[in-house]
Amino acid sequence: MWNYIVNRLFQMLVTLLVLSTLIFFLFRILPGDPLSMFIDAALPVEAQEAVMKQFGLDKPLWQQYITYMSNLFRGEFGVSFHYRQPVIEIIGEKVWSTAILMGAALVIAFAVGVFGGAIMAWIRGSKIEIFGTALALFFRSAPVFWTGMVVLLIFSYRLGWFPAGGMRSVGTEVLSNWDKFVSLDFLHHLVLPALTAALYYIATPLLVMRTAMIEVMNDDFIEMARAKGLSEWDVLTRHAMRNSLLPVVTVLCLMVGFAIGGQVLVETVFRWPGLGREMVAAIQRNDYPVAQATFFLMGILVIFLNLVADLLYGILDPRVTYD
Repeated sequence: MWNYIVNRLFQMLVTLLVLSTLIFFLFRILPGDPLSMFIDAALPVEAQEAVMKQFGLDKPLWQQYITYMSNLFRGEFGVSFHYRQPVIEIIGEKVWSTAILMGAALVIAFAVGVFGGAIMAWIRGSKIEIFGTALALFFRSAPVFWTGMVVLLIFSYRLGWFPAGGMRSVGTEVLSNWDKFVSLDFLHHLVLPALTAALYYIATPLLVMRTAMIEVMNDDFIEMARAKGLSEWDVLTRHAMRNSLLPVVTVLCLMVGFAIGGQVLVETVFRWPGLGREMVAAIQRNDYPVAQATFFLMGILVIFLNLVADLLYGILDPRVTYD
């Protein structure tokens, strides 16, 4: 077990090294010049050279790469070309904003999806299964910005139950991180964007769980559980569902990384100040330090969650060993 974890950690380090190298060179080969984004052409040549020296852009590419990697090993992401501030200060709050939004959405999507998929497999062929599958596929195929606009129209503009956007009410005084992310005002603003993202993601765990359950229900141990006299509820929850969770765990770990950086449209529709909007803006502005930091954080998250998924396999399925 421990040998397996050590080997996987070593593989993670190699993967992160390759990933950070690709990120560095990927942004350098993109069209566009970052110098034009933050250096005024009207500045004297001496002033322009001073600014380039400040950001290290006057050095050869290989020297910039060594500086980038050495800063990365120290946990420094550099200074933003656009904001002229350390990158960690710019994306710090946005990481939490997006993590809370997408965490709430994924908890709703997987809680409803896993249980709903199990029920639908159990009552396969019924009208409820057909309607549930069609409804989940409808929200998956519908553009997420359209779903967000419909949700806003109904629950905000017509019913007036929730605010139309933002992360807190105008004029709200924030004294601490508790007020910022745990207050009732914040949770009130969180409901609609989290619901929209959950509706978009719910089809994946629901259909994966339904398919896995259909396969498991034909196994001999299900018949054995019924022969022991267990109730249908016990057979469903204690035997069938547990043995169907492996593919769902894999999907969850992959979706978390995608969701953290991929919900630009949800953040835009609801004016949510998250990491996705900042990442897209950084790419458009050729703000290399911010763009590199956001991609690197997403990469770390996906690689780490893959390790978590591998370890969970052994817990969920006793047949999996780490020899």
